[in-house]
Amino acid sequence: MDVSTFDFDLPRTLIAQRPARPRDAARLLEVRPDALVDRRVTELAECLRPGDLLVFNDTRVLPARLTGTRAAPSVAPEARNQRTTASIEVTLNRALGGGQWSVLARPAKRLRPGDVVTFDDLRAEVVDRHEGEVILAFAGGDTALFAAVERIGAMPLPPYMGRDADAADRDDYQTMFARVRGAVAAPTAALHFTPRVIAALESAGIARTFVTLHVGAGTFLPVTATDTDQHHMHPEWGEVPPSCVAAVRATRDRGGRVVAVGTTALRLLETAASDDRTVRTFQGDTSIFITPGYRFRAVDLLLTNFHLPRSTLFMLVCAFAGTAQMQSAYAHAKSSGYRFYSYGDATLLHPASPPPASRGTRAGRAERASGTTGEG
Repeated sequence: MDVSTFDFDLPRTLIAQRPARPRDAARLLEVRPDALVDRRVTELAECLRPGDLLVFNDTRVLPARLTGTRAAPSVAPEARNQRTTASIEVTLNRALGGGQWSVLARPAKRLRPGDVVTFDDLRAEVVDRHEGEVILAFAGGDTALFAAVERIGAMPLPPYMGRDADAADRDDYQTMFARVRGAVAAPTAALHFTPRVIAALESAGIARTFVTLHVGAGTFLPVTATDTDQHHMHPEWGEVPPSCVAAVRATRDRGGRVVAVGTTALRLLETAASDDRTVRTFQGDTSIFITPGYRFRAVDLLLTNFHLPRSTLFMLVCAFAGTAQMQSAYAHAKSSGYRFYSYGDATLLHPASPPPASRGTRAGRAERASGTTGEG
Protein backbone atom coordinates (compact mmCIF):
# COMPACT_ATOMS: atom_id res chain seq x y z
CA MET A 1 0.00 0.00 0.00
CA ASP A 2 1.34 3.43 -0.98
CA VAL A 3 2.53 5.30 2.13
CA SER A 4 1.43 8.62 0.59
CA THR A 5 -2.16 7.45 1.17
CA PHE A 6 -1.59 8.32 4.83
CA ASP A 7 -0.21 11.81 4.33
CA PHE A 8 -1.76 15.08 5.47
CA ASP A 9 -0.67 18.62 6.25
CA LEU A 10 -0.60 19.95 9.79
CA PRO A 11 0.21 23.50 10.95
CA ARG A 12 2.91 23.50 13.63
CA THR A 13 0.66 25.73 15.74
CA LEU A 14 -1.57 22.71 16.39
CA ILE A 15 1.22 20.61 17.92
CA ALA A 16 0.63 20.65 21.67
CA GLN A 17 3.63 21.72 23.73
CA ARG A 18 2.04 21.05 27.12
CA PRO A 19 -0.86 18.89 28.29
CA ALA A 20 -4.26 20.32 29.09
CA ARG A 21 -4.71 21.58 32.66
CA PRO A 22 -6.26 19.63 34.26
CA ARG A 23 -5.45 16.61 32.13
CA ASP A 24 -9.07 15.59 31.69
CA ALA A 25 -9.92 19.02 30.23
CA ALA A 26 -8.58 17.75 26.89
CA ARG A 27 -11.01 17.58 24.01
CA LEU A 28 -12.30 14.26 22.72
CA LEU A 29 -13.40 13.69 19.12
CA GLU A 30 -15.71 10.68 18.87
CA VAL A 31 -15.35 9.16 15.42
CA ARG A 32 -18.35 7.07 14.42
CA PRO A 33 -18.83 5.50 10.97
CA ASP A 34 -21.58 8.04 10.24
CA ALA A 35 -20.71 11.03 12.44
CA LEU A 36 -18.06 13.10 14.20
CA VAL A 37 -19.00 14.26 17.70
CA ASP A 38 -17.08 16.93 19.63
CA ARG A 39 -16.72 16.07 23.32
CA ARG A 40 -14.42 16.37 26.34
CA VAL A 41 -12.48 13.58 28.05
CA THR A 42 -14.66 14.14 31.13
CA GLU A 43 -17.57 12.83 29.02
CA LEU A 44 -15.90 9.49 28.26
CA ALA A 45 -18.22 7.50 30.55
CA GLU A 46 -21.19 8.82 28.57
CA CYS A 47 -19.67 7.38 25.37
CA LEU A 48 -19.37 3.87 26.82
CA ARG A 49 -21.79 1.27 28.18
CA PRO A 50 -22.03 -0.52 31.52
CA GLY A 51 -20.06 -3.74 31.21
CA ASP A 52 -17.42 -2.30 28.87
CA LEU A 53 -13.74 -2.84 29.70
CA LEU A 54 -10.92 -0.31 29.40
CA VAL A 55 -7.46 -1.82 28.83
CA PHE A 56 -4.57 0.41 29.94
CA ASN A 57 -0.82 0.11 29.42
CA ASP A 58 0.87 0.38 32.83
CA THR A 59 4.41 0.89 31.53
CA ARG A 60 6.49 3.58 33.20
CA VAL A 61 8.60 5.96 31.12
CA LEU A 62 12.28 6.17 31.95
CA PRO A 63 14.09 9.54 31.77
CA ALA A 64 15.83 7.81 28.89
CA ARG A 65 17.76 10.63 27.21
CA LEU A 66 21.39 10.82 28.36
CA THR A 67 24.22 13.11 27.35
CA GLY A 68 27.74 11.78 27.77
CA THR A 69 31.27 11.84 26.52
CA ARG A 70 33.17 9.35 24.45
CA ALA A 71 36.71 9.41 25.72
CA ALA A 72 39.54 9.45 23.24
CA PRO A 73 40.44 5.79 22.72
CA SER A 74 43.79 4.39 23.68
CA VAL A 75 45.57 3.81 20.38
CA ALA A 76 49.06 3.93 18.98
CA PRO A 77 50.76 7.33 19.42
CA GLU A 78 50.79 8.02 15.69
CA ALA A 79 46.97 7.60 15.53
CA ARG A 80 45.90 9.46 18.64
CA ASN A 81 45.01 12.67 16.82
CA GLN A 82 42.61 10.90 14.51
CA ARG A 83 39.82 10.48 17.13
CA THR A 84 39.22 12.97 19.91
CA THR A 85 36.82 13.28 22.81
CA ALA A 86 33.25 13.63 21.55
CA SER A 87 29.91 14.59 23.07
CA ILE A 88 27.31 11.86 22.59
CA GLU A 89 23.55 11.93 23.18
CA VAL A 90 21.72 8.62 23.48
CA THR A 91 18.11 7.66 23.92
CA LEU A 92 17.52 4.25 25.43
CA ASN A 93 15.40 2.15 23.11
CA ARG A 94 15.08 -1.46 24.25
CA ALA A 95 16.50 -3.64 27.00
CA LEU A 96 18.39 -6.67 25.67
CA GLY A 97 19.21 -8.28 29.01
CA GLY A 98 22.39 -8.44 31.06
CA GLY A 99 22.70 -4.66 31.25
CA GLN A 100 22.78 -4.27 27.47
CA TRP A 101 20.48 -1.80 25.72
CA SER A 102 19.77 -0.87 22.16
CA VAL A 103 20.00 2.93 21.95
CA LEU A 104 19.58 5.65 19.37
CA ALA A 105 22.76 7.74 19.42
CA ARG A 106 23.73 11.11 18.01
CA PRO A 107 26.15 11.17 16.31
CA ALA A 108 26.23 7.37 15.99
CA LYS A 109 29.02 7.52 13.42
CA ARG A 110 31.44 8.56 16.18
CA LEU A 111 30.97 5.31 18.05
CA ARG A 112 32.79 2.06 17.38
CA PRO A 113 32.79 -1.27 19.22
CA GLY A 114 35.07 -1.04 22.24
CA ASP A 115 34.52 2.70 22.79
CA VAL A 116 33.56 3.78 26.30
CA VAL A 117 30.96 6.49 26.86
CA THR A 118 30.67 8.15 30.26
CA PHE A 119 27.41 9.69 31.50
CA ASP A 120 28.37 11.45 34.71
CA ASP A 121 29.45 8.46 36.89
CA LEU A 122 27.78 5.86 34.64
CA ARG A 123 29.97 4.02 32.13
CA ALA A 124 28.92 2.10 29.04
CA GLU A 125 30.88 0.21 26.42
CA VAL A 126 29.88 0.10 22.77
CA VAL A 127 29.22 -3.53 21.87
CA ASP A 128 27.93 -3.13 18.32
CA ARG A 129 26.48 -0.65 15.84
CA HIS A 130 24.10 -1.51 13.01
CA GLU A 131 21.11 -0.15 11.13
CA GLY A 132 21.09 3.16 12.99
CA GLU A 133 21.16 1.57 16.43
CA VAL A 134 24.01 1.20 18.91
CA ILE A 135 24.28 -1.58 21.50
CA LEU A 136 25.66 -0.37 24.84
CA ALA A 137 26.65 -2.52 27.83
CA PHE A 138 26.21 -0.50 31.03
CA ALA A 139 28.59 -1.13 33.93
CA GLY A 140 26.59 -2.25 36.92
CA GLY A 141 23.72 -3.54 34.78
CA ASP A 142 20.16 -2.27 34.84
CA THR A 143 20.29 -1.46 38.54
CA ALA A 144 23.02 1.12 38.03
CA LEU A 145 21.40 2.36 34.83
CA PHE A 146 17.96 2.93 36.37
CA ALA A 147 19.47 4.77 39.33
CA ALA A 148 21.51 6.97 37.01
CA VAL A 149 18.72 7.90 34.60
CA GLU A 150 16.47 8.95 37.47
CA ARG A 151 19.24 11.30 38.58
CA ILE A 152 20.70 12.62 35.32
CA GLY A 153 18.37 11.54 32.52
CA ALA A 154 15.84 13.70 30.67
CA MET A 155 12.37 12.63 29.61
CA PRO A 156 12.52 11.60 25.94
CA LEU A 157 10.02 14.02 24.48
CA PRO A 158 9.11 13.34 20.86
CA PRO A 159 11.31 15.25 18.41
CA TYR A 160 8.33 16.95 16.78
CA MET A 161 7.83 19.05 19.93
CA GLY A 162 11.02 20.87 19.07
CA ARG A 163 12.03 21.56 22.67
CA ASP A 164 14.06 20.02 25.46
CA ALA A 165 12.32 18.35 28.37
CA ASP A 166 12.16 20.25 31.65
CA ALA A 167 11.20 19.46 35.25
CA ALA A 168 7.46 19.63 34.52
CA ASP A 169 7.74 16.85 31.95
CA ARG A 170 8.83 14.41 34.65
CA ASP A 171 5.18 14.31 35.77
CA ASP A 172 3.40 15.45 32.61
CA TYR A 173 4.86 12.66 30.44
CA GLN A 174 3.83 9.91 32.85
CA THR A 175 0.36 8.38 33.17
CA MET A 176 -1.42 7.93 36.50
CA PHE A 177 -1.11 4.15 35.95
CA ALA A 178 2.67 4.10 35.35
CA ARG A 179 4.09 1.15 37.28
CA VAL A 180 6.50 -1.10 35.33
CA ARG A 181 9.73 0.69 34.34
CA GLY A 182 10.96 0.21 30.81
CA ALA A 183 9.29 2.52 28.28
CA VAL A 184 11.07 5.37 26.56
CA ALA A 185 7.87 6.90 25.22
CA ALA A 186 4.56 7.38 26.98
CA PRO A 187 1.33 5.54 26.14
CA THR A 188 -0.14 8.97 25.54
CA ALA A 189 -3.85 8.14 25.35
CA ALA A 190 -3.77 7.40 29.08
CA LEU A 191 -2.25 10.81 29.90
CA HIS A 192 -5.80 12.23 29.87
CA PHE A 193 -7.01 10.13 32.79
CA THR A 194 -7.47 11.54 36.29
CA PRO A 195 -9.03 10.17 39.48
CA ARG A 196 -12.17 12.15 38.57
CA VAL A 197 -12.53 10.38 35.21
CA ILE A 198 -11.84 6.97 36.76
CA ALA A 199 -14.49 7.59 39.44
CA ALA A 200 -17.05 8.49 36.76
CA LEU A 201 -16.20 5.33 34.80
CA GLU A 202 -16.52 3.15 37.90
CA SER A 203 -19.90 4.71 38.73
CA ALA A 204 -21.03 3.94 35.17
CA GLY A 205 -20.15 0.24 35.57
CA ILE A 206 -17.11 0.34 33.29
CA ALA A 207 -14.25 -1.94 34.31
CA ARG A 208 -10.51 -1.66 33.70
CA THR A 209 -7.51 -3.95 33.39
CA PHE A 210 -3.86 -3.64 32.44
CA VAL A 211 -1.23 -4.87 30.01
CA THR A 212 2.41 -3.81 29.80
CA LEU A 213 4.10 -2.69 26.59
CA HIS A 214 7.45 -0.94 26.87
CA VAL A 215 7.17 1.62 24.09
CA GLY A 216 10.48 2.08 22.26
CA ALA A 217 12.06 5.13 20.66
CA GLY A 218 11.38 3.51 17.29
CA THR A 219 7.82 4.78 17.59
CA PHE A 220 9.15 8.23 16.61
CA LEU A 221 11.13 7.06 13.59
CA PRO A 222 9.63 8.09 10.24
CA VAL A 223 8.45 5.58 7.68
CA THR A 224 11.01 5.98 4.90
CA ALA A 225 9.63 3.24 2.63
CA THR A 226 7.26 4.20 -0.18
CA ASP A 227 5.17 1.05 0.28
CA THR A 228 3.94 -0.41 3.57
CA ASP A 229 5.17 -3.88 2.56
CA GLN A 230 8.73 -2.53 2.68
CA HIS A 231 8.52 -1.15 6.23
CA HIS A 232 9.80 -3.14 9.21
CA MET A 233 8.62 -2.42 12.74
CA HIS A 234 11.00 -2.22 15.69
CA PRO A 235 10.19 -4.95 18.24
CA GLU A 236 8.86 -3.93 21.65
CA TRP A 237 8.52 -6.08 24.75
CA GLY A 238 5.10 -6.65 26.21
CA GLU A 239 3.04 -8.81 28.54
CA VAL A 240 -0.65 -9.73 28.64
CA PRO A 241 -1.10 -11.17 32.16
CA PRO A 242 -3.72 -13.72 33.27
CA SER A 243 -5.69 -10.96 35.02
CA CYS A 244 -6.22 -9.19 31.70
CA VAL A 245 -7.19 -12.42 29.95
CA ALA A 246 -9.79 -13.12 32.64
CA ALA A 247 -11.16 -9.57 32.42
CA VAL A 248 -11.53 -9.78 28.63
CA ARG A 249 -13.27 -13.15 28.89
CA ALA A 250 -15.69 -11.82 31.53
CA THR A 251 -16.41 -8.78 29.38
CA ARG A 252 -17.23 -10.94 26.37
CA ASP A 253 -19.45 -13.19 28.51
CA ARG A 254 -21.55 -10.23 29.67
CA GLY A 255 -21.81 -8.72 26.19
CA GLY A 256 -19.47 -5.82 26.89
CA ARG A 257 -16.89 -4.23 24.62
CA VAL A 258 -13.10 -4.19 24.92
CA VAL A 259 -11.80 -0.62 24.69
CA ALA A 260 -8.06 -0.24 24.13
CA VAL A 261 -6.63 2.90 25.73
CA GLY A 262 -3.96 3.70 23.19
CA THR A 263 -2.42 2.01 20.20
CA THR A 264 0.12 0.29 22.47
CA ALA A 265 -2.60 -1.59 24.36
CA LEU A 266 -4.34 -2.40 21.08
CA ARG A 267 -1.20 -3.75 19.40
CA LEU A 268 -0.43 -5.99 22.34
CA LEU A 269 -3.98 -7.33 22.62
CA GLU A 270 -4.04 -8.07 18.90
CA THR A 271 -0.70 -9.84 19.22
CA ALA A 272 -2.15 -12.08 21.92
CA ALA A 273 -5.46 -12.77 20.14
CA SER A 274 -6.33 -15.72 17.93
CA ASP A 275 -8.68 -15.89 14.95
CA ASP A 276 -11.61 -16.89 17.17
CA ARG A 277 -11.11 -13.62 19.15
CA THR A 278 -9.74 -15.43 22.18
CA VAL A 279 -7.10 -13.40 24.02
CA ARG A 280 -4.40 -15.51 25.64
CA THR A 281 -1.56 -14.70 28.00
CA PHE A 282 1.51 -13.41 26.23
CA GLN A 283 5.05 -12.40 27.12
CA GLY A 284 7.73 -11.41 24.63
CA ASP A 285 8.47 -9.11 21.72
CA THR A 286 5.86 -7.87 19.29
CA SER A 287 6.43 -6.16 15.96
CA ILE A 288 2.86 -6.31 14.74
CA PHE A 289 2.22 -3.82 11.92
CA ILE A 290 -1.44 -3.06 11.30
CA THR A 291 -2.58 -1.53 8.03
CA PRO A 292 -5.99 -1.25 6.32
CA GLY A 293 -7.41 -4.69 5.58
CA TYR A 294 -6.42 -6.12 8.96
CA ARG A 295 -9.25 -7.95 10.78
CA PHE A 296 -9.28 -6.94 14.44
CA ARG A 297 -9.66 -9.83 16.86
CA ALA A 298 -9.52 -8.37 20.35
CA VAL A 299 -10.53 -4.71 20.37
CA ASP A 300 -13.97 -3.15 19.84
CA LEU A 301 -13.20 0.55 20.47
CA LEU A 302 -9.97 2.56 20.52
CA LEU A 303 -9.13 5.67 22.53
CA THR A 304 -6.05 7.34 21.10
CA ASN A 305 -4.42 10.69 20.41
CA PHE A 306 -3.89 12.32 17.01
CA HIS A 307 -0.93 10.89 15.13
CA LEU A 308 1.81 11.93 12.71
CA PRO A 309 1.20 11.86 8.96
CA ARG A 310 2.65 8.84 7.14
CA SER A 311 3.21 7.11 10.50
CA THR A 312 2.50 3.49 11.40
CA LEU A 313 0.07 4.74 14.05
CA PHE A 314 -1.99 6.74 11.57
CA MET A 315 -2.04 3.63 9.36
CA LEU A 316 -3.35 1.67 12.36
CA VAL A 317 -6.23 4.07 13.07
CA CYS A 318 -7.12 4.06 9.38
CA ALA A 319 -7.27 0.27 9.55
CA PHE A 320 -9.56 0.51 12.57
CA ALA A 321 -11.98 3.28 11.60
CA GLY A 322 -11.50 3.54 7.83
CA THR A 323 -9.03 5.68 5.89
CA ALA A 324 -11.63 8.05 4.44
CA GLN A 325 -13.27 8.55 7.83
CA MET A 326 -9.95 9.24 9.54
CA GLN A 327 -8.90 11.73 6.89
CA SER A 328 -12.26 13.43 7.41
CA ALA A 329 -11.85 13.34 11.19
CA TYR A 330 -8.38 14.88 11.01
CA ALA A 331 -9.59 17.60 8.64
CA HIS A 332 -12.38 18.40 11.12
CA ALA A 333 -9.91 18.41 14.01
CA LYS A 334 -7.58 20.82 12.23
CA SER A 335 -10.37 23.24 11.32
CA SER A 336 -11.75 23.04 14.87
CA GLY A 337 -8.44 23.75 16.60
CA TYR A 338 -7.85 20.37 18.22
CA ARG A 339 -4.35 19.93 19.68
CA PHE A 340 -2.22 17.18 18.13
CA TYR A 341 0.24 14.49 19.20
CA SER A 342 1.57 13.37 22.58
CA TYR A 343 0.29 16.25 24.72
CA GLY A 344 -2.69 16.87 22.48
CA ASP A 345 -6.36 15.94 22.48
CA ALA A 346 -7.91 12.50 22.07
CA THR A 347 -10.15 10.55 19.72
CA LEU A 348 -12.56 7.72 20.51
CA LEU A 349 -12.73 5.51 17.44
CA HIS A 350 -15.55 3.17 16.51
CA PRO A 351 -14.70 0.44 13.99
CA ALA A 352 -15.39 0.91 10.32
CA SER A 353 -18.75 -0.35 9.10
CA PRO A 354 -18.90 -2.86 7.60
CA PRO A 355 -15.77 -4.36 9.22
CA PRO A 356 -12.94 -5.47 6.93
CA ALA A 357 -13.59 -8.93 5.54
CA SER A 358 -9.97 -10.03 5.40
CA ARG A 359 -6.79 -9.79 7.40
CA GLY A 360 -4.03 -7.40 6.45
CA THR A 361 -1.03 -8.68 4.55
CA ARG A 362 1.99 -9.40 6.71
CA ALA A 363 0.47 -7.38 9.54
CA GLY A 364 -1.32 -10.34 11.02
CA ARG A 365 0.85 -13.29 10.08
CA ALA A 366 4.41 -14.44 10.67
CA GLU A 367 5.84 -11.09 11.73
CA ARG A 368 3.28 -10.50 14.50
CA ALA A 369 5.37 -11.48 17.46
CA SER A 370 8.05 -13.60 18.98
CA GLY A 371 6.99 -14.54 22.47
CA THR A 372 5.21 -17.10 24.57
CA THR A 373 1.45 -17.49 24.76
CA GLY A 374 -0.74 -19.54 27.00
CA GLU A 375 -4.35 -20.58 27.13
CA GLY A 376 -5.05 -18.26 30.05
